[in-house]
Amino acid sequence: MSEIEIRVRRFDAPESQALIRAALADLGQRYGGNGDDTPVDAAEFEPPAGTFLVAYLDGQPVGCGGWRSHGDDGETAELKRMYTAPAARGRGVARSVLAAVERSAREQGRKRMVLECGDRQPEAIAMYTSAGYERIPNFGFYRDEPGCLSFGRTF
Repeated sequence: MSEIEIRVRRFDAPESQALIRAALADLGQRYGGNGDDTPVDAAEFEPPAGTFLVAYLDGQPVGCGGWRSHGDDGETAELKRMYTAPAARGRGVARSVLAAVERSAREQGRKRMVLECGDRQPEAIAMYTSAGYERIPNFGFYRDEPGCLSFGRTF
């Protein structure tokens, strides 16, 4: 089994953007439209306010995820743009990225991670709940949409 390597990358780097486009296409197939119209600015993923990570298998970018600051308390991070390419699924990529994103947020003083996803992502919901995330009141761009599910975890 290949080792997963995770590297910090800029949100607007070409390999990050290729994975993000794939993530949005996947969400578009599940929900229609562009997949996710949440306003996102690459600058939100620059330390210390956030970080974006890319996972590699055999030198190829196969997954990504990042966090950005959430709220005004300086203690909460929001997980964004988690994705694993279909060919790399089932190999621990998403769990490795999630652990690295959480570690990065903790290193910047965050004590809690929140995320928004939808009810048509059963594999994501299963991973988040098995990683200790619990349902919280909906927040964010889709908070009032049917099927919106929000989760949080304190570190």
